[in-house]
Amino acid sequence: MPISHRSDIAALSEPFVAGLIDPAHGSIEAGNVAVVIAHPDDETIGCGALLGRMRNATVILVTDGAPRHLPHAQDRGFASAAAYAAHRMAETKAALAIAGLEESALVPLAVADQEAALNLGPLSARLAEICAARGIGVVLTHAYEGGHPDHDATAFAVHAAARLLAEPMLIIEMPFYRLGETVACYQQFPPIRDAIQITVPLDQAERERKQRMFAAHDSQKSVLEAFQLTSERFRPARAHDFSTLPNDGRLLYETFDWGFDGARWRDLTRSALGELGLEARA
Repeated sequence: MPISHRSDIAALSEPFVAGLIDPAHGSIEAGNVAVVIAHPDDETIGCGALLGRMRNATVILVTDGAPRHLPHAQDRGFASAAAYAAHRMAETKAALAIAGLEESALVPLAVADQEAALNLGPLSARLAEICAARGIGVVLTHAYEGGHPDHDATAFAVHAAARLLAEPMLIIEMPFYRLGETVACYQQFPPIRDAIQITVPLDQAERERKQRMFAAHDSQKSVLEAFQLTSERFRPARAHDFSTLPNDGRLLYETFDWGFDGARWRDLTRSALGELGLEARA
């Protein structure tokens, strides 16, 4: 059940992509651009430096970053998931301010952390509504890579939303983490033959600004240490069959005790495509 997409070559002709590729271009008008990410801090990891160059972009935050498993919040010094979520929202607003974005740029959807895949249908429909209302034609989001079910659910919802809309949408993927041959692999795309990958080196000022954005997410300090600050990577998204497991079926999230596996993912995606009436267009 693949999702429609624009071709790699056509993507390169987009004014936004032209500005993304060439940092010397300076600021980029991004009133029709949305960054759709799963968790607080994903905006900084994926495109923190780019955000500093974007004017009038929308940032859609799918989850609140706080799993409902109470010990998770308590281990980080919070009495409740709600308190943890509030702190993570404040961190995100602080990071976006460092990038020069107004608070009004942020659209939080407040799905519980680790539960985005349980809400694929409503999430896809809500994203379609937001994109239609804001005139979004370009979306930067997660690669489909099997690192975190919330990441893959966000990717699914973006692609499904694009299918629900009458107007075409360019989707640009960003890599976060996935399972390599034996260990986790960070900020490297799962290989696709002949795919166009855009690597944007960061200059000193961009690295320093991105480091400040990382520091704003103080509750995630130990997590963020795994990510580099020297470049950001992007790739025009191709069609994904979301009922087929990503990364050749090697799923990093299956190595954690989250009660979520590939079989459940396949069931949820098939159900959501039927709920959205999209399976007939596969």
